[in-house]
Amino acid sequence: MFQNLPQQLIEIFDFIFFGFAFAAISSYIILAIISAFETVNYMKKNSFVNYTEILSSSISPSISIIAPAYNESLNIVENVRSLLSNHYVNYDVIIINDGSKDDTLEKLITAYNLVKVDYLINNQIATKPLRKGVFKSTNPAFEKLIVVDKENGGKADALNLGLNISTNKYVACIDVDCLLLEDALQKMIKPFLESTNEKVIAAGGVIRIANSCKIQDGKLLDINFPKNRIVRGQILEYLRAFLLGRMAWSKLNGLLVISGAFGLFDKKIALEVGGYDTKTVGEDMEIIVRMRAYMEEQKVKYRVAYIPDPLCWTEAPDSYKIFISQRNRWTRGTIETLKKHRKIGFNRKYNSLGTLSYPYWFFFERLAPIIEILGLVYFTILIVTNNVVWTYAILFMIVAYLFTVLFSIITIIAEELTYHQYTKKGMGLQLIKTAFTEPILNHPFILYAALKGNFDYYFNKSIKWGEMTRKGMSSN
Repeated sequence: MFQNLPQQLIEIFDFIFFGFAFAAISSYIILAIISAFETVNYMKKNSFVNYTEILSSSISPSISIIAPAYNESLNIVENVRSLLSNHYVNYDVIIINDGSKDDTLEKLITAYNLVKVDYLINNQIATKPLRKGVFKSTNPAFEKLIVVDKENGGKADALNLGLNISTNKYVACIDVDCLLLEDALQKMIKPFLESTNEKVIAAGGVIRIANSCKIQDGKLLDINFPKNRIVRGQILEYLRAFLLGRMAWSKLNGLLVISGAFGLFDKKIALEVGGYDTKTVGEDMEIIVRMRAYMEEQKVKYRVAYIPDPLCWTEAPDSYKIFISQRNRWTRGTIETLKKHRKIGFNRKYNSLGTLSYPYWFFFERLAPIIEILGLVYFTILIVTNNVVWTYAILFMIVAYLFTVLFSIITIIAEELTYHQYTKKGMGLQLIKTAFTEPILNHPFILYAALKGNFDYYFNKSIKWGEMTRKGMSSN
């Protein structure tokens, strides 16, 4: 079938695949350089900041922490204790029990002396109805806590109810099983306070992986490096994404996503665009794109900020099954968001959002796994037709592998020179070892999950979310 593959056709395919690889590598290098300069500037500027003034001031902007919970009985009491231990002054915590089938609500009622109360809800966004109602604590120590029990509608629906209930200016949307550091809110609110000639509509921070760390009473006591190789690879992946990626996109005002694990939003803008989309599995990315498009259409100067400090720790998948399910969902969320907002793409009306951010995500996030698998198919055809120049092929594979390893090692060095979270003896060496194994042990499964996500999006519409079984950070 392929025995007489024309040389001209081979040259065209070579140009496409090698050209894409060169463009991808070049973009990573450029983003890393920008991130490095921005991180240095951030650390210099913030070395003089007195965060105590922000957290102790009675006029600090009001913030609601909104945390959806579904079948979180295992850790819900500890998780809420963590959220209530924040050092910020003017905030409350809204836990949305999204139709849990376990005893999540009962544990909260017992642990925090909750009683049902009459509570006025401003239903600006349609959501699933309440089930047992709104609860407040009879203990003054927990006066900041509000617990809402509603029928199950999914994470986005729960967050929308939180937006309806919140009476504060800003909302911090967080996964209830995440560990929020005590100074997280005052660091996240800082860009909103500093901005003068442009409106900050949202801010995100660094997410770190808590597997194997020692956590007690909602506090991070000790950082350990996990033995699980899947988790180790994800640590490195998160470091690359947050240290050498998002800092650069923040500088370019090109962020299209804030991690659903923890993000701070201007509630007014979030409500004006209609809240979270309940019909997508990528609600965290979709709302940012929609808020940005709205600001562009209103012709208001704005930005989405990013804080490079480690502010939130979360549990990562520790099995390939759950890992693939998570990445499958991320792929489907990206496809849905880019498709829904395709009018933005390559559209100068939307400035850098349309001409820089959207094209990058489209080519290097949306299409990258498809092009990679097509490249593997093309290489197989070249082998079958005896058209492989093995010297160049082997050299290309070695260069690609070494670039991935080198990029990871640069990330590790950046971590060591900046926030240096992995301080125990031998952790640096373990990270470097992971840099050599992660492309082999993790990347093939990421590629498979992305391809399965594409297949499921187009041919298996019944899949909505995906399994993410938690074991509990305190027990890792």
